[in-house]
Amino acid sequence: MNQKMITIGRTASAAFPAEGIHDVPVKIDTGADSSSIWASELHMSKSGVLSFTLFGIGSPYYSGKRHTAKNYTASLIRSSNGNAQIRYKVPLSIELEGRKIRGTFTLADRSKNTYPVLVGCALLNKKFVVDVSKRSKIRPPAQHEKIGALTEELKQDPLGFFEKYHIDNQRGDIEL
Repeated sequence: MNQKMITIGRTASAAFPAEGIHDVPVKIDTGADSSSIWASELHMSKSGVLSFTLFGIGSPYYSGKRHTAKNYTASLIRSSNGNAQIRYKVPLSIELEGRKIRGTFTLADRSKNTYPVLVGCALLNKKFVVDVSKRSKIRPPAQHEKIGALTEELKQDPLGFFEKYHIDNQRGDIEL
């Protein structure tokens, strides 16, 4: 039976039923094949069982609940900036715009990302249509203070800003 496709915006609100967590802001990325979720405390047992927690201690979505996976794979993920990482990929259940979906997510440290979850094409395919003019009412934790401070720093000293963030930071590990 074919279900009607749901129109979704470039951001959305998700729930993770296994965590009992709702209103998690997610970024919809039609340029990404796979989906990714912030995971921490990854460990591998001697018997090959992967364990992890979703989100991180500083996150409002962190429950501390340990997840274990025997059914996982590894994927090479290349970001738009050319960096590549090998990540574990696990099946998870997500509720997106009222629709329950079982899909695979790569486990990544998304602690520095605005959105703790990224939903890619594989999860969206034949379930959602993306309307980029539409946005979720749920917003991620505020980043605008940091951006405002950066803008002010740039205005005050453009050359110093350039030297601090561009010349002296070729590895891209800026700490805000």
